[in-house]
Amino acid sequence: MSIHEVFMPALSSTMTEGKIVSWVKSPGDKVEKGETVVVVESDKADMDVETFYEGFLAHIIVEAGETAPVGSAIAFIAETEAEIEQAKSLANSGGAAATTTSSPEPIPAGTASAATPALASQNGSNHKEGRLVASPRARKLAKELKVDLTTLQGSGPHGRIVAEDVEALSNQGKQPAPAPVAPAAPVPTSAPVAPPAPRTPAPTPTVAAVPGQIVPLTTFQNAVVRNMVATISVPVFRVGYTITTDGLDKLYKQIKSKGVTMTALLAKAVAVTLQKHPLLNASYSEQGIVYHSDINISVAVAMDDGGLITPVLQNADAVDIYSLSRTWKSLVERARAKQLQPQEYNSGTFTLSNLGMFGVDRFDAILPPGQGSILAIGASRPQVVATADGLFGVRQQMQVNITSDHRIIYGAHAAAFLQDLAKLIETNPQSLTM
Repeated sequence: MSIHEVFMPALSSTMTEGKIVSWVKSPGDKVEKGETVVVVESDKADMDVETFYEGFLAHIIVEAGETAPVGSAIAFIAETEAEIEQAKSLANSGGAAATTTSSPEPIPAGTASAATPALASQNGSNHKEGRLVASPRARKLAKELKVDLTTLQGSGPHGRIVAEDVEALSNQGKQPAPAPVAPAAPVPTSAPVAPPAPRTPAPTPTVAAVPGQIVPLTTFQNAVVRNMVATISVPVFRVGYTITTDGLDKLYKQIKSKGVTMTALLAKAVAVTLQKHPLLNASYSEQGIVYHSDINISVAVAMDDGGLITPVLQNADAVDIYSLSRTWKSLVERARAKQLQPQEYNSGTFTLSNLGMFGVDRFDAILPPGQGSILAIGASRPQVVATADGLFGVRQQMQVNITSDHRIIYGAHAAAFLQDLAKLIETNPQSLTM
């Protein structure tokens, strides 16, 4: 008997259960080893989940829209068609599949072993050269719109075809016909399909609140609840500082047209300052202080349908400001579309939370689990100040507040970090472009 269970995978270190977004395969469909069979919503993103087995999807235990704990069976795969009915009977009887004790779990796309990084694409498919790589939504949409995926040039990471590519081609009405028709002007057959125009992912509709009704928390919101509760036991302290931003604002106006964002500038400033203060980039463990080798800045982003995610600007101290801004734009787009890979949201070593765009003067941020500090950034506002020559002047100033883990970081450490951050922003912001 060769019937295997497909298990709910752990797509992040904090994930305890997952929600089935959609099944890419239907019962009875043939599946290949390494092929995507299901899309799972974790506590941070929607992920394509592949299988180690080859055979037929015999029975689905957890339907689309339902949730299941990590490690529980969500489907059965039979190696032969003759075993499909046997798998259904097994599911109905509530029995376990006769698999070996070392049966591998389904692999979340994008988590290929470190030994074979060249085969793992950024979008999470362990694809080989020549294999068509498209998201499940793109495949489903292409089927509905009768779009031939082989004619598309994907705009996703590593050429992956995403739903927006299919929609763009369908809207343009430029899909090549199966049989050639004499056109008014000859079109070179080797001409590539034009990539779609820049797009903004459509926000997920939120459930309208009805007075007296209880609305269940989303997977994202439940993840936030778990993380916030986990921080209650951590002893923290907070330190505030006022930073004059005239120089930074002037620099931003000069390079904004080149695609630079204020978020990237602030992340870069923090990362450069952390080079001098490695303890602020460290975290606590039962074995001692963990000094991280990289400076990865997490930035809090609110999700349209509830919850919070923190895309990570990796090695922010070493990446130039223009590349950092491009990376940030891509991270935000994919975060809102729930397409981030785990390493893009769980590898942060220091977090920024910015509410300045809402006009907030100051606030305190809650320390994320696994990190030593988080910096809350308020709005930059004109303030009347006393100048060095004894006169009054108007300066743009913002208030920042750092929350730190008092088990490893003390007040003097946080104060020294804020002092150096202010010095960089106030006296040498131009260095952030070098």
